[in-house]
Amino acid sequence: MNTYFVGSRASNLAKAQVREYLAPLRERFPEVTFTHRVILEGGDKDRRSLLSDVSAVSGGSAFSTEQEAALARGDVDVVIHSLKDLPTANPPGLVLMPPPDREDARDALCGATLAGLPKGARVGTGAPRRIAQLLAVRPDIEVVPIRGNVPPRLKKIEAMGLDAVVLAVAGLRRLALDDAIDEILPVDLFPPSPGQGALGIQVREDNTAVQEILSSAGDLAVDAQVRAERALLAELHGGCSVPVGAHAEVRSGGSLSLRAQVTSLDGTRQISGSLSGPLSEPEKLGKALAGELIGQGARSILGEIRAEAAV
Repeated sequence: MNTYFVGSRASNLAKAQVREYLAPLRERFPEVTFTHRVILEGGDKDRRSLLSDVSAVSGGSAFSTEQEAALARGDVDVVIHSLKDLPTANPPGLVLMPPPDREDARDALCGATLAGLPKGARVGTGAPRRIAQLLAVRPDIEVVPIRGNVPPRLKKIEAMGLDAVVLAVAGLRRLALDDAIDEILPVDLFPPSPGQGALGIQVREDNTAVQEILSSAGDLAVDAQVRAERALLAELHGGCSVPVGAHAEVRSGGSLSLRAQVTSLDGTRQISGSLSGPLSEPEKLGKALAGELIGQGARSILGEIRAEAAV
């Protein structure tokens, strides 16, 4: 077989990520044909409900369940996700390949700078992590829940009378919307979602042929970073709906540094920490830092958030 089917969501960002990932592979393997297939997710079909409600209906993730099902059925051979959208546990029979080079993992404020926001400013974001981190730094602002793809969220600044919106730098850059960035938020105050900026390349465990081809596109340093971040999230039993931020960096000399933060939804309580360890043991590093955060009371904060969501 010289043709492989590649699945992704329908958004312009998802399509840009597919092009980004496949471009070097098409040059390296001209004899292979990669055919893109769009797969609609629950979060794409329902843009009004809370993502937690959409996930509950789908029985998985609002942005990955349908793609994973298509991959498991054999409708596609590869799925290209935004890694931050993926649950920390792979469904049986599916595995993640090492991702390629990572785009900027940080968040950006579009419409104003943080210091330039007036008192009582209205800032748009629907992510619990971003809401909590904003309120921790600027408790005076009003956070307005918004959803949708990147360009529509930018348009909501004017349409909804917002002062600013928070978006991922990676998505803005992949869509050539860099000009919309007023400030890139520092990772010490606003650590991003685990895996943000990285692609999640998912394949079937038994498909060794496609794994062999895709292995040439992986970046082992990026793989170590995201494995540490996701291991921390898994140890905290977190996901996209909880305010956990984590960011790993490779230091000179080959060590891996990981910082993480857990914040209450109202921003009044925040636990943070950092650790370094060998690049060869990213999961061990993630679990160790999670243990430190748990020792400081992280599970209490996350437990209260889950209890509130269940009401």
